[in-house]
Amino acid sequence: MMSLRPPHHRRIAGRLPAALAGATAGVLAAGLVAAPAQAESRPAAPLGTIAGSAGHARFVPGPCPRTADPIPALKTAHCGTLTVPETRHRHEGPDGYGHEGPGGYGHEGTDAHHGGGRRITLAVAIIPAATKKHPGDPIVWLAGGPGDDAVSEIPMALNGHLNRDRDLIFMSQRGTYSADPQLTCPNVDRFAADSLGLVFGAPSTGRLHVEETRKCRDRVVSRGADPSAYYGPESAADYDDLRKALGIKKWNVFGISYGTNLALHYLRLHPEGIRSVGIDGVLPPALAGGAVTWKAAREGYDGLFRACEQQPACNTRYPHLKATFERLVSEVEAHPVTTTVTVPGQSKPVKVVLDGGVLVNWLASATHVAAGVPRSIDDLAHGHPRRIAEQWAGGKLSPQAIGRTSHGLAYGVFCREWTPYESEADIVRAGRRLFPSFPRSVLVNAPFLTWLHPDCDAWDVPPADPSIRERTYSDIPTLVLSGGFDAQTAASSGAYAASTLSRSIAVTVPYVAHVVFADSKCAQTMTVSFFDRPSSPDTSCLKGLKPPTFEIGP
Repeated sequence: MMSLRPPHHRRIAGRLPAALAGATAGVLAAGLVAAPAQAESRPAAPLGTIAGSAGHARFVPGPCPRTADPIPALKTAHCGTLTVPETRHRHEGPDGYGHEGPGGYGHEGTDAHHGGGRRITLAVAIIPAATKKHPGDPIVWLAGGPGDDAVSEIPMALNGHLNRDRDLIFMSQRGTYSADPQLTCPNVDRFAADSLGLVFGAPSTGRLHVEETRKCRDRVVSRGADPSAYYGPESAADYDDLRKALGIKKWNVFGISYGTNLALHYLRLHPEGIRSVGIDGVLPPALAGGAVTWKAAREGYDGLFRACEQQPACNTRYPHLKATFERLVSEVEAHPVTTTVTVPGQSKPVKVVLDGGVLVNWLASATHVAAGVPRSIDDLAHGHPRRIAEQWAGGKLSPQAIGRTSHGLAYGVFCREWTPYESEADIVRAGRRLFPSFPRSVLVNAPFLTWLHPDCDAWDVPPADPSIRERTYSDIPTLVLSGGFDAQTAASSGAYAASTLSRSIAVTVPYVAHVVFADSKCAQTMTVSFFDRPSSPDTSCLKGLKPPTFEIGP
């Protein structure tokens, strides 16, 4: 299974009624009034340099965490760790996680909520603001995935100047790369790379994949971790504890990709500490799963196809692009195409098999490099699979794709929050409604969520309380960002989330793929201005946006 993840900047790698993706930018606004920035009185010492507690959660200043890639900004960051209970409660209740038993203790006799159970450690890095204009209300960053490490996303935040006026706080979500325990499973990532030469959607490939999932679960358990403790409500409580331990009365929240799902949980369960919220690439908890992922694919694909149709040179050279792509999905699913390609860093040519499942996943990521997509589809239609195969293999074999994702957290989210409330039949039905020509063998595996239900059968964790699927209602100012080419999280899901957030602004940035903050200067400008003025962010840049100039092949 692949996660819905934000892209690494400038690289194709998938992991997720507003205007449909692509053509226009829509702004839905409702009576925003800026909330005043507030913070508890605290020492003049920089944020994150003084120890603090919140119940039995404790923040302690210390060295910055190790990272998979060098992050120069950590040289001037204030770092430390937050230690929290692994499982705050044992029996679930209407807030999505367990409630205490008699006397304030879990029913199993472990005083988890009050500090007597297993404890885990989360890395914290605080990047100082470039100016001290707003020292009292920092921004906390919620990473994507599920399973990405927030510390690794520091460069993306700084590239967008999010720390212009405010300190930025990054904390590794439980189980991620810089947390302890680290619940990465490199075997799952290596299988994704090693299986490039297998038929992606074949039942035999699925069985091998599920076996790697079982090995991952064994690895998690062998580290002493409780697989059921790694999911949204526990992570939301971790962030609330961090805010309190740092002595911050109000802060701002910015979540990308899966981080939007976590932000909406957090906003529902712990609203009292939040001044404003930004969410980018929205996956509402009430919708999360395969059906909405098929909807995202439909909207993102159509945004790109429509942009080609509207560009005379593209439409003339690549007419009927949508029909061509959908025909190819069915054709290669019935008769997979095998080729070999050269991939940087690989000593030998790499065998790649393209079937229908590969094509739908490839395109859902390739909207990040939209200019070359029509040519790649046309090449395949004329018997030349090299461009698509190189991009597909390059993403799987990249060093960034191995050993960095917390599959322990990802499966906890998928298998506690999603699959109990959506059947395989639901996924197929949604896919068939949107892509009626696709065979069932393609439709059963929504993009990025391959073998979702068999994997969750192997992961074997209890479902979260049904309240996990509740919508989030709030009057806290919220900026809701979507991309017109986003084929991982539907632009319409942004409008859906905004409809119960009474002081929200929902914006679809045209011609941009998943996580617009990563690639759009306009989105970055809007986001920074929103945290300055939640009642009136600067959206003027939307008027000048233009589609990419599509490549025209020979």
